[in-house]
Amino acid sequence: MKPESGNPPPPPPPPVISPLQNFIAGGFGGMCLVIAGHPFDTIKVRLQTASKISTTANGVVYSGALDAFRKTFVHEGLVGFYKGMGTPLIMTTPLFALGFFGYGVGKDIVSYLSPKSSEEERKRNGGMMSPLQLFCAGAICSCLTTVVVTPVERIKCLLQVQVQNSKSPPVNGNSSPKFNGPWHCGTTLLKEGGISSLYKGFGATFMRGVPQVGLYYMTYDVLKMKIGGGSPLSPAKTMLAGGLTGIINWAIVLPLDVVKSRVQTAAEGLYPRGVRDAWPALLKTEGPRGLYRGIVPVFIRAFPANAACFFGFETAIKFLHFVGI
Repeated sequence: MKPESGNPPPPPPPPVISPLQNFIAGGFGGMCLVIAGHPFDTIKVRLQTASKISTTANGVVYSGALDAFRKTFVHEGLVGFYKGMGTPLIMTTPLFALGFFGYGVGKDIVSYLSPKSSEEERKRNGGMMSPLQLFCAGAICSCLTTVVVTPVERIKCLLQVQVQNSKSPPVNGNSSPKFNGPWHCGTTLLKEGGISSLYKGFGATFMRGVPQVGLYYMTYDVLKMKIGGGSPLSPAKTMLAGGLTGIINWAIVLPLDVVKSRVQTAAEGLYPRGVRDAWPALLKTEGPRGLYRGIVPVFIRAFPANAACFFGFETAIKFLHFVGI
């Protein structure tokens, strides 16, 4: 049946993705993101947490992103850029798998709670939810994953800011490494402070996660629809949508990430009330610019890392459909 003149047919509905497919493909996409983006993440965290105790002109460990890249390479070699990657890489499959799985669950919950008029509008849009519905689905996903994300982020940040050897510039006041790796770091935190030490910064991680994850998935789905018009994207367009998603996401949530990193790497007792102490302290000592420390490596990392993530996810989904999983 031909559509009436002047009324183009709605875009085809997106392919059905099962929870198992979301889980497997999400894990693979997350692995791609970690491998592509971890060097930039290391520089970002070091810039965000560098203490004002060194003898450089500005009183900080690194004068900027390029200086951090140079000093990390000179003092620690290529391995310095991948410090702390063991934890996020090992946790990638359950973490990102749970994220994409949770996003799918969030969509189901939002769809169930949405009024009938919203569902009718969604059918006219080829099965595409509204941006607000997509954001809410991502926010629900964040609520499910913060319990797993917090200890991973805590261990990763601690490993990233400690120096590899005595030749490296002091970072956060430390002159020698305390932790030998992710497992040693985690067990040490449990021995010294119990489960509360491992989950230090839970509130900050949650406050960052809800808007970040909601915006993250919403932006990608909206861009995918705008770029492809409802049709499957080519690999290049998939990476374009994924890369732009990363840049837009970090441009908005970076201040929350800076505060989270400060809370999770601070000495015990420095921020007893977490975000409520860290936020005003950072503004007092560094001003609003302090909330955007690490912005250069964040933006440099955002495009390739997230392009790799969504390309990996979409490629895995196609493979799973092909093999009938």
